[in-house]
Amino acid sequence: MSTTKDREPALRGAMTALVTPFGEDGGLDLAALERIARWQIDQGIHGLVPCGTTGEGATLDDEEKALVVSTVVAAAEGRVPVVAGVGSNSTSATLAAARSAAASGADALLVVSPYYNKPNRSGMIAHYEAVARETDLPVVVYNVPGRTGQNLGAELILRLAEIPNVVAVKEASGNLDQVAEILEGRPAGFAVLSGDDPLAMPAAALGANGVISVVSNEAPAEMARMMDAALGGDFEEARRLHFRLLPLMRTNFVETNPVPVKTAMHLLGLCGGGLRAPLGPPEKRTVDLLREALRRAELQGAPR
Repeated sequence: MSTTKDREPALRGAMTALVTPFGEDGGLDLAALERIARWQIDQGIHGLVPCGTTGEGATLDDEEKALVVSTVVAAAEGRVPVVAGVGSNSTSATLAAARSAAASGADALLVVSPYYNKPNRSGMIAHYEAVARETDLPVVVYNVPGRTGQNLGAELILRLAEIPNVVAVKEASGNLDQVAEILEGRPAGFAVLSGDDPLAMPAAALGANGVISVVSNEAPAEMARMMDAALGGDFEEARRLHFRLLPLMRTNFVETNPVPVKTAMHLLGLCGGGLRAPLGPPEKRTVDLLREALRRAELQGAPR
């Protein structure tokens, strides 16, 4: 019987770590979310990732997460994969979220390494094995030391890649040497996705399959073209787009993500800029920097 890894990686190119729009009452703005998801696909994005870090998944309740995932799945209409963020620092809560995402129609699961607990090696392996057993959906390991306080490292990521249905890693350590070590040792069919926008093009040059991106919220067409060019070997075009988007990539992180990108989406008229507490509004300097970065990016597909 074949496993998910017997096939070529289905996760590739530029996949957007979607923001979650909120209304003035602080609740979900599902109409805005649907518009954003459809706009992303129309602009050529290769995949959608709701309920992750950028989507403020840590402060969405279970019902909200199910609504967000089902809304994005309905908007996608099977045109691009939907990878639902389901990770937490509790294995039992992660399993419940995995079941909910599967029931909501997600195509794959993004599972952050447990934060705060900082599991030891055996605990980390057992956590991902439990998730992989829970559903038939492909599982993407999410390594983001800046959020979890713990870098999985290449050796452990490659060990997790041996688990059936663990098909990819979102590698957000910011360490290109670690990306290269994973690429060098990965099994056939295991996708490596950059979790850092500025490293997406360099990682693709090393053989990575794509990126789960923040900047593609604002620039889906441009980021998709950059990754298409890089994956197709046209690095002159990929570099051109990389440097065009680089100021916006950097500005998205002058404050805690997703504060700047959510603000930028509001400036573009795509959704409100409301954030879920304990996140707060941006400083005026951040708004000014975003306006300038958006101007320099020359976003052809952005609404006016």
